[in-house]
Amino acid sequence: MKNLVARFAKDESGATAIEYGLIATLIGVAIIAGATTLGKQLNTTFTDISKELK
Repeated sequence: MKNLVARFAKDESGATAIEYGLIATLIGVAIIAGATTLGKQLNTTFTDISKELK
């Protein structure tokens, strides 16, 4: 039983998977934030162009 607990305590493969998951999540959040900002700017630009063409 002691050996099983010691092996479990030394196993870091789950921690690595969690770290990769957190990195992927942060990258996704950054992409979403950037796309949202870019989308708002594009919307404003196209609205201004549309008003000028009328």
